[in-house]
Amino acid sequence: MATRKSARLSALVNGNSGRASSLPPPPPSPARSPSRKRRAPDGADDVNGNSAARAPSPAPTTPQKRRTLKTPVTPVPSFPATPTPSAVGLISESSHPLEKPRHANVSRLADPNLTNAHLLSPESSRVIAPRPLPTLSKLPPGGFTSTSTLLEEACAHLVKVDARMKPLIDAHHCRIFSPEGLAEEIDPFESLCSGIISQQVSGAAARSIKAKFVSLFNDGDEEKDKHRFPHPSAVASTSLEKLRTAGLSQRKAEYVKGLAEKFVSGDLTAQFLADASYEEVEKELIAVRGLGKWSVEMFACFGLKRMDVFSLGDLGVQRGMAAFVGRDVGKLKAKGGGKWKYMSEKEMVEISQRFRPYRSLFMWYMWRVEETPTDVSTLE
Repeated sequence: MATRKSARLSALVNGNSGRASSLPPPPPSPARSPSRKRRAPDGADDVNGNSAARAPSPAPTTPQKRRTLKTPVTPVPSFPATPTPSAVGLISESSHPLEKPRHANVSRLADPNLTNAHLLSPESSRVIAPRPLPTLSKLPPGGFTSTSTLLEEACAHLVKVDARMKPLIDAHHCRIFSPEGLAEEIDPFESLCSGIISQQVSGAAARSIKAKFVSLFNDGDEEKDKHRFPHPSAVASTSLEKLRTAGLSQRKAEYVKGLAEKFVSGDLTAQFLADASYEEVEKELIAVRGLGKWSVEMFACFGLKRMDVFSLGDLGVQRGMAAFVGRDVGKLKAKGGGKWKYMSEKEMVEISQRFRPYRSLFMWYMWRVEETPTDVSTLE
């Protein structure tokens, strides 16, 4: 019986062999779940007892991760340290060079005793008309100084007065009074506000507060307005509560608002700051709440770029002068001595007077004498 059944199965298989190619292929077998049984190691006997010479399995590898293209991030410019207080560099920083290309270096008439900055009218952003260069027929007997030659003449004067200035001048370029620095446009309202914002805070904190202050006055186009400093009229009409949301203290908010009102009323103008004598500028600005003598001196030097400003109350200048004349400032500091621990006020006056009318530049180099205690590189 078993023989007949086997014959029938063989006949069935042989009869269907011709149709096998027309039939659809069998469905793929489902993937086996990983067995828990351990595989026999290479060279082990199989289930029939025969030696299994299996090919060694490849070593496991970690699949490579798909590389994703990262969106390039625009680097944030880093700002070096600034002189005492540490945020004074904000006085000479202007929003305008960030939103428009730098103007060409056009030579203008310069005067060590007057404002040499390229000033903007705070309300209209109009450039104050510069003093024109004299014609050949109107040249003064001693010639004239232009923004192209101002720094060169000032450095030559410092070396002539004291030969010890030459190594300092050779080692450090003062960009503030260079032709490039004098070509930059300065908004005096922004500079003075920056001076108030930076009082008694670090440089990083002052820049953060200033950025928040500017953002308060965006009119919706943030990309367009993020670098534009507000006009005095906008600040004057803003409540103290809103100004304080930028991080200003109650007193600083009052100072900034009061300064804006001075520009709106016409008590302060860019034209006055450009044409008036230093004594007149100092008197007018010290009368504004929030602006002390030191703040006015720094603004006149680094904002208005006047060449004959000297601050007796700056400890960094005092220390640099003491080191410049050969004193051991480390020992002087240990002794103390109050405000004039490095050099007396009388000595500072006597030494600085010799460098007139370029005491601003002399003061800048006194900050550079030691580099470590007072770094003014941000002012460039």
